[in-house]
Amino acid sequence: MQSADLQRAVQFSIDHETSWDREVDGVWGVHQNDPPPWNRLLGPVHGRGPVSGVITRDGKQLMSWGEPDRADLTFSVAKTYLALLAGVAHERGLLPDVDEPVHVRVPGIGFDDEHNARVTWSHLLQQTSEWQGVCFGLPDQADHYRHVTFGIAPNGKKGDLRPLRVPGTYWEYNDVRINQFSLALLHLFGRPLPEVFRETIMRPLGASENWQWVGYDNAWVEVGGRRVHSVPGGTHWGGGLSISANDQIKVAQLFLDQGKVNGRQVLSTEWLQRMRTPCAIAPFYGYLVWLNQDRRIFPSAPASSYFAIGAGGSFTWIEPELRLAVVVRWLNPAFADRFFGLVLKACDEESSR
Repeated sequence: MQSADLQRAVQFSIDHETSWDREVDGVWGVHQNDPPPWNRLLGPVHGRGPVSGVITRDGKQLMSWGEPDRADLTFSVAKTYLALLAGVAHERGLLPDVDEPVHVRVPGIGFDDEHNARVTWSHLLQQTSEWQGVCFGLPDQADHYRHVTFGIAPNGKKGDLRPLRVPGTYWEYNDVRINQFSLALLHLFGRPLPEVFRETIMRPLGASENWQWVGYDNAWVEVGGRRVHSVPGGTHWGGGLSISANDQIKVAQLFLDQGKVNGRQVLSTEWLQRMRTPCAIAPFYGYLVWLNQDRRIFPSAPASSYFAIGAGGSFTWIEPELRLAVVVRWLNPAFADRFFGLVLKACDEESSR
């Protein structure tokens, strides 16, 4: 299907490209909004392509545009992929209880003091951990009072020290804590997370090898006698996941297919359901995915929809009731809701024919 309505939706995205420059030496990235000394890159980055995307329904491609095979940085969409890896760990018995304190299985990496000993895996997955410390040179304070477009507006100035709450009682979008979660997963698996992601998710999906997930320049640790990179759950301070829209749509399809690929259960349906279960104190958020309950995040999309979202305008939209998956890269976030509405209208009109 390449209806005139769908083409209009795609053209709308092209006409509303992110305001970020295409090269990194301009207005580009999240770090530029941080107060010093945290307003700098700690890992490698690269320039971006044009607005690009893929739309599928019932697993069949309806439309692709831009440069869908280009591996571009996807920023915080990588958080959702960390949640998938936590699901792999759960099914392997490495993480049997998400409500267990993290230090029980991975002692000695920053979860052992009185405050952090109460942090559980579910807290990290829901961004309610209130973990306190320094991860690869970055303190959790760097993201205190951080405002994100679709979250709760905090009552404070970005980077100011905020009084900590009891773990599990306060929601905050905090990339340092996400990086600490990634480090914990690395120690849990005892292997580099990109290796595990390739073996357990990407290759079973039939994804390309044209992606990479890298850490900060100083994010090297020894695990199992190997010196390995700990990767971040985004590209706030550099590094992160570079991946194409065509590969991301395969990951989106995994959600729609309840964890199955060609009849093989790659990830359990139960875990995928947990990922989109609302957090009690932040019902717009699940396990590192954005939920659309009451159509709060995107009024033009159904309430059943959920999303992986990255800075700069990287969106993965999963709509289970319509069997619809959409990946769009470098779309100005201010126009994302309108774009989703146009795609939905095009699909509705096609269905009614």
